[in-house]
Amino acid sequence: MLIEMLKVILLGIVEGITEWLPISSTGHMILVDEFIKLNVSKAFMEMFLVVIQLGAILAVCVIYFHKLNPFSPKKFDIWGKVIVGCLPAAVIGLAFNDKIDALFYNAQTVAFTLILYGILFIVVENHNKNKESQVKELSDLTYKIALIIGCFQVLALIPGTSRSGATIIGAMLLGTSRFVAAEYSFFLSIPVMFGASFLKLVKYGFHYTGNEVAILVVGMVVAFIVSILAIKFLLGYIKNNDFKAFGVYRIILGIIVAVYFFIK
Repeated sequence: MLIEMLKVILLGIVEGITEWLPISSTGHMILVDEFIKLNVSKAFMEMFLVVIQLGAILAVCVIYFHKLNPFSPKKFDIWGKVIVGCLPAAVIGLAFNDKIDALFYNAQTVAFTLILYGILFIVVENHNKNKESQVKELSDLTYKIALIIGCFQVLALIPGTSRSGATIIGAMLLGTSRFVAAEYSFFLSIPVMFGASFLKLVKYGFHYTGNEVAILVVGMVVAFIVSILAIKFLLGYIKNNDFKAFGVYRIILGIIVAVYFFIK
């Protein structure tokens, strides 16, 4: 049991870091799962890898409660923009989620998207190098821009893309600052990931052993703690740095994934 809990803690750490940095949590989870196998059923593992994100989401809710307080009428505008931004992914995801998983949930796709979006981060940063951001505050974000960013989030339905990576690239192309792009990406994740977790829980059914409950709770708690640190790190990092380093990292990881599964 101790060994299993250590595995869960490691998975929680990986989820907490990679969910918020634009480097693809799926890509990392696939690699980690190759070497660290939990002693659970395949169905439970598929559900766990999604539901563990609830811990990460709670970190956003805690850090940004002052901006997202649902009981404050002054926050209705930002929640409206979040909901509008989530509509494209919700519609496409509900309609084609199973087909997308069947077609694209594999190492080849993950390797390709890791490399592709790594290159795009570098290209977009070079493109925006001498341009001044048009949207410097979250309050300046229009509903139209929010909806278009939401369309970019649809790309993250393909494994290895990175939800935060797709939305940040889309937001920056539309003229937002790195800081606004990152924050809005965090906010968009709340309804999307709550929805995805709920669907997985319903699909799996509410019949758990004591060991499975312990795995879920420990995984979410670790993901929550690590997510707080990861979010604060990213917001501090982008104040003085661009996203190129993440682009380079994605390209290297994509090559590693491709080579590993090619020679496996």
